[in-house]
Amino acid sequence: MVHTDVTTAPPNPAPTTAPAATPTTLRFAPGRILAWAALIGVVAITLFPFYWMLRTALSNGTTLATGGSSLLPVDFTWGAFRRVLGLATTEEAQAEGGSGTSVEFWVYLRNSVVVATLITAGQVFFGALAAYAFARLRWPGRDAVFFLFLTALMVPPIFTQLPNFLLMRDLGILNTYSAVVLPFFFMTPFAIFFLRQFFLGISSEIEEAARLDGAGHVRTFFRIIVPMSWGPVITLALLQYVQAWNEYFWPLLVASEREVRTLTVALGVFRAQEPQGNPDWPGLMAATLIAAVPVLLLFLAFGRRIVDSIGFSGIK
Repeated sequence: MVHTDVTTAPPNPAPTTAPAATPTTLRFAPGRILAWAALIGVVAITLFPFYWMLRTALSNGTTLATGGSSLLPVDFTWGAFRRVLGLATTEEAQAEGGSGTSVEFWVYLRNSVVVATLITAGQVFFGALAAYAFARLRWPGRDAVFFLFLTALMVPPIFTQLPNFLLMRDLGILNTYSAVVLPFFFMTPFAIFFLRQFFLGISSEIEEAARLDGAGHVRTFFRIIVPMSWGPVITLALLQYVQAWNEYFWPLLVASEREVRTLTVALGVFRAQEPQGNPDWPGLMAATLIAAVPVLLLFLAFGRRIVDSIGFSGIK
């Protein structure tokens, strides 16, 4: 008798149907509503001064005092922006409450761009070199020197203004770009601390592999460390550019001449011009808004990168 083995496949399991997805419902908990209301209130309070600046800039200076409580521009006009940009005649400026003098906005804008660019380039370059030395190189007294740099963060900048001014005067470079740039051109404690935190997170195996290939410290820094650190480097550049752009007191001390006067100092001079005994508030607000446009554009374009890099560097 021949026996045949018949292999039977196990029956297919009955298909299981996934439970139907229930639509998510928004929970309007009292705590959530209160949190959103508080957040909206904080945002509104933060943005209201900017709206008030815009409202004042779009008002007529001669009739601004008559509508002090109005939330809308008083006698709407673009005259303040036109006279700040040098597009209005003397008669038009005086008719809307302006002084009638030339603002020379483009000259001051050029000076601010030159000063902020030079300061940013110097701080990023020398700060990156110093941060690499503190993070990746071993030399006697490294930690002690780094501690001294950190203590410099606690020194108010006003304490160094007078010695730096005397130095610029003795060098004979007052009212030049050099006098404005030099005290900020080289490394700063913040720049060193910021980049050092990121350099410490880079694996040492990468440097060891580069050293086996015959690369020295200089080549390792420019060919490996810097390309891996473009995010924090760009973030530092943006932060330092904004700080240099907003600097007021030091340029006021050493750059009073028109050829090197920055935009922040020019706004103070513009404020001092008082036609008919009253400041040109619409013109001042228009100039302030235009001066803030480059900084706002930088933050809108790179704001997320700044937040991510600061968080990665461990800054609280």
